[in-house]
Amino acid sequence: MTTSRPRIVRTPLFPTYSEVSALLKVFQHYRKAQVLSLIKALHNQVGTVKNNVDWSNPDQWINEKLQGDDRQLATDIWQQSQRKVNPRHIYGAYLFIAGFDLLDNHSNGLWQLTAAGEGFLKNQPDIIRQLDEAEGLPQLLAILATCSPARRGDLLEEWSEFLLENSNYKTPSTFKDTLSRRLGNLVERGYVSREGNSYSITSKGVDYAAPQGIQRTPAAHHSVANAVKAYNDTQMAALRSQLESMDPYRFEALIKDLLEAMDYENVEVTKQSGDKGVDVTANFQFGITEIKEVVQVKRHRGNLGRPVLDQLRGVLPLHGALRGTIITIGGFAKGCKDVALFPGAAPITLIDGDKLIELLVKHNVAVKQKKLTLIEIDDSYFLDEPETSLTE
Repeated sequence: MTTSRPRIVRTPLFPTYSEVSALLKVFQHYRKAQVLSLIKALHNQVGTVKNNVDWSNPDQWINEKLQGDDRQLATDIWQQSQRKVNPRHIYGAYLFIAGFDLLDNHSNGLWQLTAAGEGFLKNQPDIIRQLDEAEGLPQLLAILATCSPARRGDLLEEWSEFLLENSNYKTPSTFKDTLSRRLGNLVERGYVSREGNSYSITSKGVDYAAPQGIQRTPAAHHSVANAVKAYNDTQMAALRSQLESMDPYRFEALIKDLLEAMDYENVEVTKQSGDKGVDVTANFQFGITEIKEVVQVKRHRGNLGRPVLDQLRGVLPLHGALRGTIITIGGFAKGCKDVALFPGAAPITLIDGDKLIELLVKHNVAVKQKKLTLIEIDDSYFLDEPETSLTE
């Protein structure tokens, strides 16, 4: 007889824990049937491509589309969550709550908190850890720890392999969705930081990624993850130092290489004089339209002010450009971001030192990314009893 391995990562539409907490506080004053009634009432009004339904403003649609208990429950969810949980999108949290028995039926017919539900609301470490492990969150952190910072696409292959082994998910679309939603959960809780499309594991995340309950591996796993993060942090600091000491013209060539890696075309470094503040010009395909963009490069450690931005915007017509970009190793003074995208004015993209390093890593310019493989024993394999045939 063979014992099947437990299936984990089972909750679709995986929610954030702040959403779960808010709904637990509301649901315990309602019957489970009332919650399902609201979910069904909203699902039946999903709309069509030609007749799309706008669910962005619950203050408006709750009274228009719901009646009776459905309206009251939706109102309680919206108001008691401080207008953070949209009642239209509670199905994933409902599945999580029901799947892990955080609420149970009381003798009076209402849902009531179970011991697990109370532990969740109190943020008890043992309860939260059990839920996280049941949904693959520590494993996802362990994957991210070996290649941080990374885009979702960088994590997808290893995450997909994990799902094929440990869940009932089998399609590329579900691999992507489960990854995206769990990363969102981890970002909210501070285990992962996000900058644009790039995700990085935090020190808190490294600590949490170590397996629990298997006594032989946590220390080693934690040591490796910490070592990888420390090494990457050192390399990022060294990269910034290299950028700060580069010859200005070599730095412009670096930006040219970066733009080409980002699929810009006809990238050219301008002459060292007479460029009117423009260092690099390039074309970018925006839909069916090709747009010319000019770039000003500042190998400057401090903050750049608005005059630099105004100067670049003023020379766009001289180059036939519709937009501009300023790239600096340092940062930008307060207020520059608002002026950069001022209504009616040509847009200016601002790339500071942190964003520049992120882009260099993302597009493998001036860096080399090496994949690290960690081998761990599959303990569940040894729990299986092999099938045997008895012969007389």
